[in-house]
Amino acid sequence: MHFDTIHHIAIIVSDRKKAKDFYIDKLGFSLIRENERLDRHDWKIDLKVNTTTELEIFVKEDAAKRPSYPEAYGLRHIAFQVDCVDDMVKELEEKGISCEPVRLDTYTNKKMTFFHDPDGLPIEIHE
Repeated sequence: MHFDTIHHIAIIVSDRKKAKDFYIDKLGFSLIRENERLDRHDWKIDLKVNTTTELEIFVKEDAAKRPSYPEAYGLRHIAFQVDCVDDMVKELEEKGISCEPVRLDTYTNKKMTFFHDPDGLPIEIHE
């Protein structure tokens, strides 16, 4: 058995306008498609991360809140590799996105930090 690449990462958000502003306008992901799913009473937004990976965003205003602290079983966070964490933090903060202090990954000795989407989903950037 061999898994080649990640096709998509699915997340649930509460507000379509805020999600599009955050993920498209601020983080720079490009829109592939956006569909209202009347049978499910939600929206599905597909965004391009790179040539193989997509973010699949489901807008469900009545979804349960994500337990973060204490952490719960399941997806912990999503992480993106960047060339320079310090440069990315500067860009994010210029767009009004607060980041945690930059620190070194204990095992890789590379810089990393976290920020959160409008619904509190932790997003990591890592060199």
